[in-house]
Amino acid sequence: MNIYVALVMAAVLSFLIAFLLGFVLIPWLRKLKFGQTILDIGPAWHKSKQGTPVMGGIMFIVSTILSSICVLVTDHFLGGNLFGSEHILPDTLKVKLVAGVILAIGLGLVGFADDYIKVVKKRNLGLTEIQKTIPQVILIIGYLFTLQLNGLTYMNIPFVGAVDLKWFFWLFGIAVIYGAVNAVNFTDGVDGLCASVTSTAAIAFCIAALMTKFMGISVLAAALAGGCLGYLIWNYYPSKVMMGDTGSMFLGGMVVALAYAIDCPLILVFFGIIYVIEALSDVLQIGYFKLTHGKRIFKMAPIHHHFEMCGWKERKIVTIFSLVNILGCAVGLAIYYYGIIDR
Repeated sequence: MNIYVALVMAAVLSFLIAFLLGFVLIPWLRKLKFGQTILDIGPAWHKSKQGTPVMGGIMFIVSTILSSICVLVTDHFLGGNLFGSEHILPDTLKVKLVAGVILAIGLGLVGFADDYIKVVKKRNLGLTEIQKTIPQVILIIGYLFTLQLNGLTYMNIPFVGAVDLKWFFWLFGIAVIYGAVNAVNFTDGVDGLCASVTSTAAIAFCIAALMTKFMGISVLAAALAGGCLGYLIWNYYPSKVMMGDTGSMFLGGMVVALAYAIDCPLILVFFGIIYVIEALSDVLQIGYFKLTHGKRIFKMAPIHHHFEMCGWKERKIVTIFSLVNILGCAVGLAIYYYGIIDR
């Protein structure tokens, strides 16, 4: 199958599956009374969102996986090999794809448990921090162990080349993956924000994978972008459904998996520049608050809440943040194209 046909098929199919699932999933969630609980620590005007169905991330989780499988199966029967690459063995690429998707699904299940406790058990905070961290770290270790078993402890550093991280592979991997997953989670605080930003990152990963002829990865990235956009029809302000931690943790796992799949996890700094900004704003706020015994840098963190309290409407925040992330993606793609050795 022609790769561009495959990409269009993956994106369009994923978009349609996510969009159509909304007609079934949202009424079902309402019937089960799986509504969002708005915490008192958030902006006061968010109280109007109380009861909005949560766990909407199921829409793009299902669409991303189903559309990717459909495209790859179709390609197989047509005699193609979208898994193949002239740079690495097909089996190695399959390990990255399968292990990455399993990581994302596993993280999505952790998020599902958190959402379930919030909406069914009526506990505002869901899982405690330690209850979320332990399964996240276990999943991350399992993912990294799978990569190590297959000799994938190296990564490409722009303008340097492939570097075997050896023992540092573990420290780097746990810190980066855990940080990235939770940074994506921080971004889910305004209608349409996380899905919009992630769709731009997924498109960037799709282009980067095409540059290095990692065709199977580009299909998965296209499916993720299509799924996020299909979900956005329901999630854009005013939201009819929220992705919950089910969705945001899955998205975190997916962007990490895509970054590792193209052998350049450092590119996440650019493709997910908004994730970085959101996480840093939270860290800076907490650190400054403790050091100054009560003073704050921002009116509220993460930073999208700061702009809300400055009077920005949610649609404006989504538009500006998405444009910033697109700029970060453009810079990242330029660095990836000119800085990766042996393209």
